[in-house]
Amino acid sequence: MQKRLTITLDEKVYWGLQEIVGRRRISQFIEDLVRPHLLRRDLETGYREMAQDEAREKEALEWTEALVGDVSDESR
Repeated sequence: MQKRLTITLDEKVYWGLQEIVGRRRISQFIEDLVRPHLLRRDLETGYREMAQDEAREKEALEWTEALVGDVSDESR
C-alpha cells in the first residue's frame, strides 16, 4: 500500500530532481534512497537471528574453512 506525502524542498533541489531524475520518477528516487536507512534494523535483526542458528553457523564455518584450504593449495 502506498501513502501520499507532502514534503518541502529548496527550489533548486526540486528543479535539480526534475532535471536529473525526471518529473514522474522523484517519488521512487526518494524511496530508493530512504528505504535502506529505515530497513537497516530489520537487516540487523535478521543477521542476529542467523547467528543464533547453531547448525547454520557450523555449516558456514565449515564452508569458509574449506575456502581457506582451497586458497592455500593454489599455486602462485
